[in-house]
Amino acid sequence: MATLQHIRRRIRSVNNTKKITKAMELVAGSRLRRAQARIQALRPYADGMQQLIVDVAAASGNVHDQPLLARRDVTNVAVLALTGDRGLAGAFNANVVRRALEIARHERGAGHQVTWLVVGRRGASTLRFRRQDISTDYTGITDRPAYADAQAIAERVAELYSTGAVDRVVLVYNHFISALSQRLDEIELLPVPDTALGGQEAVHIEGSYVYEPDSQEILSELLPSYLEITIFRALLESTASEHGARMTAMRSASDNAGALIGDLTLKMNRARQAAITQEILEVVAGADALE
Repeated sequence: MATLQHIRRRIRSVNNTKKITKAMELVAGSRLRRAQARIQALRPYADGMQQLIVDVAAASGNVHDQPLLARRDVTNVAVLALTGDRGLAGAFNANVVRRALEIARHERGAGHQVTWLVVGRRGASTLRFRRQDISTDYTGITDRPAYADAQAIAERVAELYSTGAVDRVVLVYNHFISALSQRLDEIELLPVPDTALGGQEAVHIEGSYVYEPDSQEILSELLPSYLEITIFRALLESTASEHGARMTAMRSASDNAGALIGDLTLKMNRARQAAITQEILEVVAGADALE
């Protein structure tokens, strides 16, 4: 049986851990509120950009003349995985890496090569451990991503696609729903999907605007911005998801620590009671021996 001193040490240790997890929960909650505010501020602009792309694409005729819209036979697929720089966030990082590896296995099974682009230290280290050759990684940006970070990623992705180094780009990230729930999303980033261009439904608006310069040139300027906004939105969603997952994980850890402290306290009281009982028995036995 553990001694009283050992149990007391364990209680102090667990209590110190509980203080740390509680502090981390509060920090994650504060960062989550800021991340949510940034997402809400971006959504109107992102939706407006989406509608503008649809309108201009409808007036541009053959949109697939654009480099970022050109479709070709797939031989090399780029997988862009958004993870975090830190752990202690439950399955947040593991889910993204697992889904990205599933995509890579599927593409290789189809005879395609895979190029890796990774955001976050956790994802990069895990994929390197799995012996994946990472083309580009971005670290130190996941706590508070800036638009410049999205621009840098978008430029790299557009360069790979425009030069023909890759024929398709897939983005994998956690979409924020609530502090308790995140949805793993997989979207085709390049070529820009037809759904982003309004499909065939937006043709009726042709002629509603006067384009100067022509609509093709405007579309060529808008598409890189659309790519940047899409990546920036995914970065913000991923950041909010990470903070939400970490807050939930730390809350669960704090609750478990509290339950463990309760169990250890009960065990300590029982051990102390047993020690007192033993001492009483020894005193009684000694008194009986003197009679």
